[in-house]
Amino acid sequence: MDTKKPPIPVSLLMLIGIVAISFSAIFIKWSSAPASIQGMYRLLFTSLLMFPFVRPYSGAASALHLKDRLLLTTSGIMLALHFLLWMGSLEFTSVASSTMIMALEPVFIMIGSYILYKERSAVSAISGLGVAIIGVVFIGWGDIGLSSDNLKGDLLSIFGTVAVAAHLLIGKKLVARMPSYLYSLIVFIIAGVVFALYNWAAGIAFFDYPPREWGIFALLSIVPTVFGHILFNWLLQYTSATTVSMNILGEPVGACILAYLLLGERLSGLQWSGGLLVLGGLASYLYMGSRKVAREAERRHRREQEPETLPESAS
Repeated sequence: MDTKKPPIPVSLLMLIGIVAISFSAIFIKWSSAPASIQGMYRLLFTSLLMFPFVRPYSGAASALHLKDRLLLTTSGIMLALHFLLWMGSLEFTSVASSTMIMALEPVFIMIGSYILYKERSAVSAISGLGVAIIGVVFIGWGDIGLSSDNLKGDLLSIFGTVAVAAHLLIGKKLVARMPSYLYSLIVFIIAGVVFALYNWAAGIAFFDYPPREWGIFALLSIVPTVFGHILFNWLLQYTSATTVSMNILGEPVGACILAYLLLGERLSGLQWSGGLLVLGGLASYLYMGSRKVAREAERRHRREQEPETLPESAS
């Protein structure tokens, strides 16, 4: 990994990114437009912002094989499905419940990585995810006491999290063969087209929205996407993926605080308990996962050093 320092301290950039993505649910709650319209314009505006900088990657785009194009299409469909389900969940449940459930993304990535890539996780890491799952059950149980709509929102958030996990697993395979910037742009465009087709088929209006809604669409594309997700991708050249992934824990915390201050949302004691279990379990998982990566890196380093020492021991 490149150890050069960014122009701004990593910790400050991470804080900016966490605050930015925490605003995503707030903007969605503020909008009265359908979730599919919000998702379409969020992706479209972000793609327009990224497009002027894609020229250096044009050669890589033309060199893509048919299999890669099909995987890109599938990844875009999964991203659109994630936005549709997760953004839709906020119509029925609280910001806190939805974002805490979405933080379970590593659970589904771990399962998918085992099925697709035969990657195994440490037992201690798995136990941390088990605690997080129990926390989600607590959140859902607390929502049942509020209304059936809240539980519906929780389920939509779960399915949306499964969709984004599939999107990331496909991306893990593709970014090994193509620039991550190009991958993100193409997937954003594909997902935007999927949303456009969905809205057209459902008879949802494309343009009949007041100026306030267009402002929210622009904020969704700039704040949580550019200053959130794209910023985190950029930070990978300066710090470890494990450090960047800690934003998974930061988003529900930031979103809960913002929802309390800006939306007046409050949680029951059971939901707070569930949220603490989710965050604690995920923190344990990420910590154990980072230790496993460090051990594997140390073993690889030792294996690389062995051939150099063999001739000396033989003499």
